[in-house]
Amino acid sequence: MELSTLSWSHWSLALLGAFSLGFSKTGFPGLALVNVLIMAELFGAKESVGLILPLLIVCDVTVYPMFRRYAKWSQVWPILLPSCVGILVGYGVLSAMDNLMARRSIGWIILLMLGLQIVRTYQQAFLKRLPDSTWFRWVSGWVIGVSTMLANAAGPVYAIYALVHQMPKERFLGIGARCFLLINVIKLPFMTDLQIIHAHSLLLDLTLLPGIFAGIYLGKRLIDRIPQKAFECLLYLFSAVAGVRLLMT
Repeated sequence: MELSTLSWSHWSLALLGAFSLGFSKTGFPGLALVNVLIMAELFGAKESVGLILPLLIVCDVTVYPMFRRYAKWSQVWPILLPSCVGILVGYGVLSAMDNLMARRSIGWIILLMLGLQIVRTYQQAFLKRLPDSTWFRWVSGWVIGVSTMLANAAGPVYAIYALVHQMPKERFLGIGARCFLLINVIKLPFMTDLQIIHAHSLLLDLTLLPGIFAGIYLGKRLIDRIPQKAFECLLYLFSAVAGVRLLMT
């Protein structure tokens, strides 16, 4: 869908998706699923993956200075290599998909991420007992790479990785800002090769930047005032319904 053919209602929904993405970068990683679902519905599953990536990079570049003091680059390397392997696998899979297959894959990934988010919320004691092993880091990184390549939806996996490492919130945000900035830049040539990032998608991204910046600005100021449990329950319900919709249509 080109910019000139967008109705005001579609453009407003796309702005809401961009806002959700910006807000998610300030401490609610599950909210990024709302953006994935809205963009897949509006622009087609495969095209939406390329559309979202430049917006993610803008988020990462904006958020990185806010949280850089809470982490070091040396803390990123253990998960970056397996994530790159996952990106290569995801690239091969995405290149073989048509739009229907991509739509259903995103639906399954959304439901998987939703399940991981629920486990992260209600089984923290269990997750913290998981061993911080080489095996766990490689599995986490690989799943991050595949899910971010296929659906730009790796936040809940990273959140579980952070729980196992018992990261405080500041370090979680600091390492995440560094890690996803690198991962999303690495994905750019692969998305361009698949021709899902192009002049029209970049022009649309440009019109959605106000939503990104508004989400980051408000998220930074409201994150401590929002009742987390009520917010997450609504998010779980929305994600479940929308994930099933992607599978059934």
